[in-house]
Amino acid sequence: MPHYKYQGAQVSCVFKYVLFVFNIIFWLAGAGLLAITFWAWNEKGVLNIQSITDLNGFDPVWVVLVVGLLTFILGFTGCIGALRENICLLKSFSLIIGTIFTVELAAGILAFVFQDWVKQKVQNSIQENIGAYRNDIDLQNLIDAVQKYMQCCGAADPNDWNNNIYFNCSVENTSRERCGVPFSCCLPDPAQNVVNTQCGYDIRSKSKLEDSQKIFIKGCVQAFEDWLPRNIYLVAGTFLVIAFLQMFSIYLARSLISDIKAIKAGWRY
Repeated sequence: MPHYKYQGAQVSCVFKYVLFVFNIIFWLAGAGLLAITFWAWNEKGVLNIQSITDLNGFDPVWVVLVVGLLTFILGFTGCIGALRENICLLKSFSLIIGTIFTVELAAGILAFVFQDWVKQKVQNSIQENIGAYRNDIDLQNLIDAVQKYMQCCGAADPNDWNNNIYFNCSVENTSRERCGVPFSCCLPDPAQNVVNTQCGYDIRSKSKLEDSQKIFIKGCVQAFEDWLPRNIYLVAGTFLVIAFLQMFSIYLARSLISDIKAIKAGWRY
């Protein structure tokens, strides 16, 4: 019977269990996001492929699904790879994170170089989704949250709400919301404890001066351009932390792979 002799190489327990704990959190978070995705679609009564693809506009649940699926896969490969000391899974983990980092870097550079193109695409996307504002409750909540936080209305200006069949100013529109805007466009009133969801009714049928006293008149694209320089350190810090965590994860995985290979090379008859 052959006898093996161990030459002294060992897997770093610190690297192994730091990577394990780090990724089991990601694994559970991914599973939670996937559960939220299916719960949200079930609440909207569209828990089948045909109904999901028939939804108009951008469905924010898709973002949760993609992030959840990616997080789940990353957590699985990193967690099991570290626990079982599986080189294949650890290499897959490193490759996925490296690919994500490369895509993020490329997207950032391209967005900076082609700023005008990106701005126009974002503006067009917002205008298209304004048209589906009443069709999807998640999209509606997202638009309202952005308009309230950024203190803006529409993509370029409040008149973008003409793209919505309920808010446009055409004579054919019999909606009570005709020529209005959602409540999230309204200037906050400190005297009101209850949100007035009808504050934007008929507002665009009045003069622009009256509009500016009751609703935000700046478009959300311009509002974001104004917000970014004021929060550049926050944005840069967030991206640096994300990049550091990605590089640190790759370092842990590559270190474990090196240790495992050293152990395999250290066994001999």
